[in-house]
Amino acid sequence: MEYILSPWEWYVSGPIIALVMLLLILAGKNFGMSSNLRTMCAIGGGEKLSDFFKFDWRAQRWNLLVVAGAILGGTLASQFLSNDNEVALSQSTIENLESHGFENPGSTYVPDELFGGEALQSAGGLLLLVIGGILIGFGARYAGGCTSGHAISGLSNLQVPSLIAVIGFFIGGLAMTHFILPLIF
Repeated sequence: MEYILSPWEWYVSGPIIALVMLLLILAGKNFGMSSNLRTMCAIGGGEKLSDFFKFDWRAQRWNLLVVAGAILGGTLASQFLSNDNEVALSQSTIENLESHGFENPGSTYVPDELFGGEALQSAGGLLLLVIGGILIGFGARYAGGCTSGHAISGLSNLQVPSLIAVIGFFIGGLAMTHFILPLIF
């Protein structure tokens, strides 16, 4: 497929994100992906299972556009804004990943060793994804929002709890990368 556009540089996309956040602040709205899951569960009748889903989800319908935009934007970016260049990784990272059994590190953004068909069909790969999903879901609920909500919306509103949550997200990511993932592979 021939790509018709190039990916946007950070100095173009960054100000656009800042403009969107300014508009949300002026409108008195907060952005976050995990709140959309709560809204979708409420729409689907989740209030019968938990009081957490008993709220006026109609007031949050606007936020479902964020989900639709993320899906549409991701699809458009993967089809028209992606290039075939490898991911720029340091030589030490490549060597480390190869020592853990990764073939061609950096050739794709999503490694087949973690997300390919074989990984999803193996008990270990499936278990890793299920446990990871549960921990992410619990963490987002416990932190009162997900990484996008805290890092983009919360920090732009200068909320100290969001700063603490983002620091925790980074610590968790570093711990997973340097301590837990090497034990798995």
